[in-house]
Amino acid sequence: MTLGADLRERGIGLHVIEQGIDTSTMEGRAMFGMLSVLAELQRELIVANTNDGLASARARGRVGGRRPKLTEDQAALAQRLHDQREKTVQQIADMFSVPRSTVYGHLERPRPCPANPRRPPPRSPEINQRVTLPLGTELGVRGRDR
Repeated sequence: MTLGADLRERGIGLHVIEQGIDTSTMEGRAMFGMLSVLAELQRELIVANTNDGLASARARGRVGGRRPKLTEDQAALAQRLHDQREKTVQQIADMFSVPRSTVYGHLERPRPCPANPRRPPPRSPEINQRVTLPLGTELGVRGRDR
């Protein structure tokens, strides 16, 4: 539903003084409709032209976005220092005069768990028992000081 139809359904008339549009009249509604169609056309043209410009830039080898703060060699050195635990992330950041977040952005993500991770010991059978309690029953923690 459009804004104009929603306003008309609720009995609200729109009066634009500068353009002389009054949606309570037939002519005003027609003008409002034409202006909304033109605004939608303009928006779609802007989107299409932006997408065409980006595609053209990519075809010329241009890449959008900000340039990386660290070169590939600096990122590789940071990765090596981090992996070998020679320096902390803060020390690496200070070395290249960048914030820690930049260093974290260039570090490789940790690898997922191995295929056969070490399994935790099995639970005792009484832990896996299901108990039904009436509503409002308070439960206490046993065996630990909290």
